[in-house]
Amino acid sequence: MSRRTSGSGLLALGALGVVFGDIGTSPLYAFGEIFLGAHDITVSVERVMGALSLVFWTLTLIVSVKYVLIVMRADNEGEGGIMALASLATSAVRRHRSAALIMVFGVLGAALFYGDGIITPAVSVLSAVEGLEVAAPGLSAFVIPIALILLVGLFLIQRFGTHRVGAVFGPVMVVWFVSIGVLGLVSVVQSPSVLASISPTYAVGFMLSDPLTAFLALGSVVLCVTGAEALYADMGQFGRRPIRLAWFVIAAPALYLNYLGQGALVLRDPQAADNPFYLMVPSALQLPMVLLATVATLIASQAVISGAFSMTQQAIRLGYLPRMTVTHTSAKERGQVYVPFVNWALMIAVVGLVFGFQDSSRLASAYGIAVTGTFLITTCLITVVARRRWGLPMWMVIPGFVIFLVIDGSFFLANLTKFDHGGWFPLVAAGLIFAVLAIWRWGSQRLSRELADLSVPMADLRAITTAPGVVRTDDVTVFVTVEEGLPYALIQQARLLHVVSSRILILRMVTADVPRVDPPEHLTASEVGEGIVDATLLTGFMERPDPARAVAELAVTYPDLDPGECLYAFYSAHVEVMRSRPGRWLATEVFALMQRNATDVQRYYGLPVERVIDLGRLVPL
Repeated sequence: MSRRTSGSGLLALGALGVVFGDIGTSPLYAFGEIFLGAHDITVSVERVMGALSLVFWTLTLIVSVKYVLIVMRADNEGEGGIMALASLATSAVRRHRSAALIMVFGVLGAALFYGDGIITPAVSVLSAVEGLEVAAPGLSAFVIPIALILLVGLFLIQRFGTHRVGAVFGPVMVVWFVSIGVLGLVSVVQSPSVLASISPTYAVGFMLSDPLTAFLALGSVVLCVTGAEALYADMGQFGRRPIRLAWFVIAAPALYLNYLGQGALVLRDPQAADNPFYLMVPSALQLPMVLLATVATLIASQAVISGAFSMTQQAIRLGYLPRMTVTHTSAKERGQVYVPFVNWALMIAVVGLVFGFQDSSRLASAYGIAVTGTFLITTCLITVVARRRWGLPMWMVIPGFVIFLVIDGSFFLANLTKFDHGGWFPLVAAGLIFAVLAIWRWGSQRLSRELADLSVPMADLRAITTAPGVVRTDDVTVFVTVEEGLPYALIQQARLLHVVSSRILILRMVTADVPRVDPPEHLTASEVGEGIVDATLLTGFMERPDPARAVAELAVTYPDLDPGECLYAFYSAHVEVMRSRPGRWLATEVFALMQRNATDVQRYYGLPVERVIDLGRLVPL
């Protein structure tokens, strides 16, 4: 066995524990939801075979073709995810308005992802624990309490990181996929005629003979591909080849077999549509399967929560969210972060969902809209990338776009019919999150324009530092800024305090539109005056900027910049809301509220408080 094959196999094992948790646990509720969901479709041979055919071809077209073979080609310096795809598409267009529209799609996709992140832990864990209703009916009253205890416990351990137990996620999910595959195979052997449903003629026949029922069924069929976007989102952690290997060799065959097995069971016993997954399990193994399913859904939930942390870090770095405390939980594994605010907000929302919806069937009705909305946005963005970045001809791009637009659009419209059955929740959640992201971006850009009017060019540096009455003190100050020209903190220090350090480092923080920037490109510097160095720290949107580390690197070239003596100076603009502008005051109030509650600069950058100077100014908006 070659070293490359061995390495891909190990990464594929790891991918099973992170990437495929959500889609891997969807058999717990997806097929049964088709018949007993929001629209309560009556069981018949034609409908079961048609639904199975729809499930098979949905998995094939959405996951295998769209995500695994097409979307995963669009890596942004190795990273995936809706924000990375939006950045890739934005960089491929030249017109400003087109780029702005693309980023709006990206932000909307991120908002839908957060909505998905709220629902996934609730519906996954609840559907697993509901197996007790089959395995031990006497414990049915404890389903909600057990699910809540597990979910709250999951959020409570987030601050410790998952790198210590993450190594077991892959093997556990291997056991899970093998188990559900074997269960499905045993059921299929008893009713081999169910294999005929693989033919697309059953799906087409279902839609032609009973179009309304088939359309309503699509709203639940799409649940079999929840988590498909994780294959792309986690590409940076595992790589394209291992994820493809894990999908085609283990995950996809197990899912196909299990869904076919559930369909075979329902054909033999229509009453089994109540809970086809657990009723397919031999009674002696039902309790162990409940335990295994619960562990698998906790792993799936962990992957979604970690994804929300990562997405938040990206949004902060790209300027769509205010500074938040971001803790790196592992010194060895990059990307292992913990965001306390997001963790507690998700926990409150998830607990509220469990209390509000009470069972997984109701939650599943709310699930599809967030997922299908993300599918639609991904189709639009990958079309831009295929045409503008890959340079594919229109005759290749347009047919693919139309095919997937019809597929994704049909799923989305079908899920809108479940609006009053809980479908409103992801739309409301995504709308609120989109508003937060958009308002912060809008407010930050307005604030930057206001501050640009106060900008002083670098050419005036000597005049300011040598002005009459300005004293040069014997210390080192690092002026951290994101603006061009002279840092406002330096100007304020010279004009108001009449003091300027004898050794000055102007450190400009710039976020690149790529996930990571490797040395030596990430740090450039030049001496622009006596004892004054102008440097630029370029970091990717998946990286955390580290001013202290940058100073230590620069000290090798500029020994006067002693990291142990440095003071770090920041400039904070505090917003004063002008109520004379009635059309904007509410958005401005929200922006000002977020700004006031943003994490302090010293905590965000991990700097010692006693070495940070924060100079502020009131800016009317």
